[in-house]
Amino acid sequence: MNRPIFYRLALLAGAVLTIASVGSAKTYHMTSMTTVPAAAGEVNVAKEKNGNIEVDVSVMHLAKPGMLTPSATSYVVWFEQEGSQPQSQGQLRIGDDLKGELKSTTTLNNFRVIITAETDSETKSPSDQVVLRATVQQ
Repeated sequence: MNRPIFYRLALLAGAVLTIASVGSAKTYHMTSMTTVPAAAGEVNVAKEKNGNIEVDVSVMHLAKPGMLTPSATSYVVWFEQEGSQPQSQGQLRIGDDLKGELKSTTTLNNFRVIITAETDSETKSPSDQVVLRATVQQ
């Protein structure tokens, strides 16, 4: 077999295996609450080859937290599995274009993604001021 063709086939096979090992990605649309009816969001999840779930939360048309009533200082993303306490994934920063994105990794397979408006971005539990939510089922 011709060496250049063999190397190209080996490279192609490696690329296919790499893509296949990541698994299939799923997209879940977030539901907005009445406090921010124009907001929209998506949760993109993909299973990594080590079994973890890569989660990418992206939002658009989400008002700055200071514009809400009652006013807040930040948005926080939470993962909550049935029967467990919500786990903070960090602060979701909103740009001047009213868009934001947060990437995280989890071992959870079936969980809720909740975005809350908070007066303290380091809070240990979510407020009742939920702005967007989605349910992920891997």
